This record gives sequence, structure tokens and C-alpha cells, in this order.
Amino acid sequence: MNFLSRFLSKFRQSLSNTNIDFMAFHKIALILSIVGIIGSIALVLIKGLNFGIDFAGGILIEARIEDKVNIAEMRSFLSHEIHDVQIQNIDKNDYLIRVAKTSEDQTIIIKNIQNLLQSKYNKIEYRKVDYVGPQVGRELILKGFLALSLSFLFIMIYIWIRFDWQFGIGGIFALLHDSALTLGFFSLTQLEFNLTSIASILTIIGYSINDSVVIYDRIRENLRRYKKIDLASLINSSTNSTLSRTILTASATLVSLLALIFYGGEVLFSFSMATFFGILIGTYSSIYISAPILLYFDPRKKTKSN
Repeated sequence: MNFLSRFLSKFRQSLSNTNIDFMAFHKIALILSIVGIIGSIALVLIKGLNFGIDFAGGILIEARIEDKVNIAEMRSFLSHEIHDVQIQNIDKNDYLIRVAKTSEDQTIIIKNIQNLLQSKYNKIEYRKVDYVGPQVGRELILKGFLALSLSFLFIMIYIWIRFDWQFGIGGIFALLHDSALTLGFFSLTQLEFNLTSIASILTIIGYSINDSVVIYDRIRENLRRYKKIDLASLINSSTNSTLSRTILTASATLVSLLALIFYGGEVLFSFSMATFFGILIGTYSSIYISAPILLYFDPRKKTKSN
């Protein structure tokens, strides 16, 4: 433990003395980001998203099984008869079984699942048997889009009030960048897009704006302290001074997500992979999107005009 704390202390100290010229590459980074956003939108429009049961519709069965259950084994024997089946342990003896929508009669599929379970386990109680139709799926998509839109709106208001409108533009563009690229990642990999994917995007948005705010705080502090230094040098200095915090926070988060990717199971896999990708993109956008945009919307103009 002492070794780890000493290592982190030395690592933080070494990063606090960095003098990387981030702004030298800001134009290339902005061009790559714009290309990435356009490419991600094109991917979503052409290839589409692999909607899960939450959005595409399907069957949901919540079963309480008193016997000892191996989820991998249960999934294996159900998959012989039922396609696209997902199983999640939601409580000690409660299991959520999801089956994607098919052209087959839903009542027959439900009956098949119940027969298979009863042939394998002794005591089963069906606590809920639901069919998620297309109308419910559309409603969930609408609510998910509304949640994302409201989060963008309130974050923009928060940044505008806490800083100035120039910072708000940088922050919101970074969030649009992170969200678009994450959607492009879902489309490219065809990972299942469900309600946990909305949670993943909201997590990425929260992480990214928090990272940007840390850099913005240092930029605002330096704007007051150094009135004659050019803006590019000031942003470089601010980004370098917060670099240790940015790298350590991102590293700790990514290690936690790696544990979820390898040990979180199939249900959390799409959430974990997308969030891992989003944290990388969010860290990049905090340094190369939200901060450099201030070069084009100089926050000092307000002070000069006053």
C-alpha cells in the first residue's frame, strides 16, 4: 500500500512538470473530430443500431427459481430451442429472461420457455410475463432521446452560468462529439443498443463534462492571473497543470471498466465496452475539443469590451 501511494505521488509529480504543446495539434484534432462525427452519423444512418428488446420489442419473463442455477447452463439449454435469449440474475433467486421479437407466435415461445424451465428445475414461480411491443419500444426510444436532450440543455445552462457562453459552446460541442462517436461505435460494432446504452451515454456525458470543467476552472483562474499571456499558451499551461488529475482519473475508471468487461457477464458487456470507449473519447475531447474552441471564441473579448 505504501509502495502504491509512493508510486502515485511520484507519477503525479512527474506529470505536474509537463510542458506539452497541446495547442500545436488542435487544428488537426478538430478536423479529425468533425470527420469522426460525420462518419458516425453516416454509420448510424446507413448501418443502423442493433436495437435490443427494450427498443425492438420481445418477451420478458421474470422467474423465481429456488434450485441452484448456473446462468451459462440455463442459457445454453434454452438456446437450443429459443433464439436470441438473454438471462440476467436480478436478485438472489430471481432471473430475468429476455427473448428478441420474432415472427413466431409469442404465446408459443412463452409456453416453450416455461416447459423447458419446468423440465430442468423443480420449483419455479413466474412473477412477471410481459411482451414488449413496437409501440413500447418507440416510446422508450423517445424517452431516451428526451433524457439525452435534457441533459445537454441543463449542462449547457450550468456551464453558461458558472463560466461564460464561450465555455458553454466548447462544452456542448465536446458532448456532441462524445455522444456521436459513441453511437458510431455502437453502429460499427453492432453491440446491442438498449436502455443500458442510454445509461452508458449519460455516464460518458457526465464524465466528459466533469473533466472539461476541471480544465475550464484552471483556464478561468489563469485568465484572471495572467492578463498578457497569449491564449494558446495559457490553455496549454492550464491543460498541463491538470494533466495528472486527468490521467489518474481516466486510468482508475478504465481499470474498473475492464473488470466489468471481463467479469460483468453478457448483460453488462455492451454497457461496459461503450463506456470504456466513451471514457477514452471523453478524455480526448476535454483536452482537444472543449479547451481549444476557446481560441475561436476568446473569453477575453468580454473583458476587453467592458
